[in-house]
Amino acid sequence: MAIQLKAEQPKALRGFEHVNRYWDEVHQTWAAKILPGEFYVSTHGEMIVTILGSCISACIRDRVLGIGGMNHFMLPVQNENSSENWGSNPVTQESRYGNWAMEFLINEILKRGGRRENLEVKLFGGGQMIASLTDIGQRNILFVYNYLAKEGLKVAAADVGDVYARKVLYFPDTGAVKMRRITHTKNDTLLQRENEYRKSVAKSNQPNSGAGSIDLF
Repeated sequence: MAIQLKAEQPKALRGFEHVNRYWDEVHQTWAAKILPGEFYVSTHGEMIVTILGSCISACIRDRVLGIGGMNHFMLPVQNENSSENWGSNPVTQESRYGNWAMEFLINEILKRGGRRENLEVKLFGGGQMIASLTDIGQRNILFVYNYLAKEGLKVAAADVGDVYARKVLYFPDTGAVKMRRITHTKNDTLLQRENEYRKSVAKSNQPNSGAGSIDLF
C-alpha cells in the first residue's frame, strides 16, 4: 500500500502566524484552526476549521483566484462600552465583533488581489444553545445578513440558527464546506467557553463532536 507523503506546509500570510496550524490526516491537507475572535486567510490549498455555538463564521473567497478565509465572531458590533483587551495578536483585538471581523476578512482578501464582484459568501453558526438564555445567536445572524446586504454581497449558502453547535471545515481554494451538526454533546462545555470568552480570553477545549450528518456546501 502506497504511503502518501505529507505536503510541505505553506507559509502563513503575514499577520496570521499566531493561528494554530496542523496536518490533517483525514483530509490529507494542512489546516488552520481558528478560535473565537480570530480569522484566517489563505492563498494556498489549506483547510480552515472551527467549532461554533452561538458564534457566526463567514467563509468568504474570491471565486476566480481561490483566495479566501474564515472568521469567527460572537458579538455583533463594538460599542463604547466594549473596551476589553481580548486576544494576544493585534489583528484579533477587535475581530471578536462582527462589524470588525467582516471588514478585516474582506479587506484582507481584497489586499491579496481579490475583487469584490467575485466574492462568494457562506455563513454558519448562530445556534441558540439554551432556550432560556438571551439569543445572541439570532442577533449575530441578523447582523451578518444586514451587513452583507449593505455591502451588496449575496449569500451563496448558509446553515444558521436552530439549537445545535456546528463543526465547519472550509476549503477557500475551491469554496467547498463540510459542516457537521453537533447534536449529541454536552452543551455546557461550549457555553462555558463562550461565556468565558465574553469576559476575557477564552481558549477552552473544543466540545466532543457528536454523531451528526455531514453536509456539503
